[in-house]
Amino acid sequence: MKIICVCGLGQGTSLILRMNVENVLKEMGVQADVDHMDVSTASGTQADFIVTNNELAQSLQGHSAKIVLVNNYFDLNEIKESLQEAL
Repeated sequence: MKIICVCGLGQGTSLILRMNVENVLKEMGVQADVDHMDVSTASGTQADFIVTNNELAQSLQGHSAKIVLVNNYFDLNEIKESLQEAL
C-alpha cells in the first residue's frame, strides 16, 4: 500500500504528517510505504491513499487515490480516526 502525505510545498508540514502517519500505522499494525511531497508532484504520482487537508484535496480531485482528510497534522487521534475510516 502506498500513502502520500501532502502539503503545499512538500517540505516541513508534509514531513511531520508523514512521521505521524507512520507512527499511527505502526500502532495500528498496518504496513505501508509512506512518502511526503508537494501537491503538484502528488497529482502525478500513483498512490493508494493521499493524506492532506481539505484545501489541498480540492487540487487533487480526479486522482485515483482515495483522499484522507486531516485538519490538524499534529493530532494523532484525528490522523488515526481518518485512516481507520479510509482503510
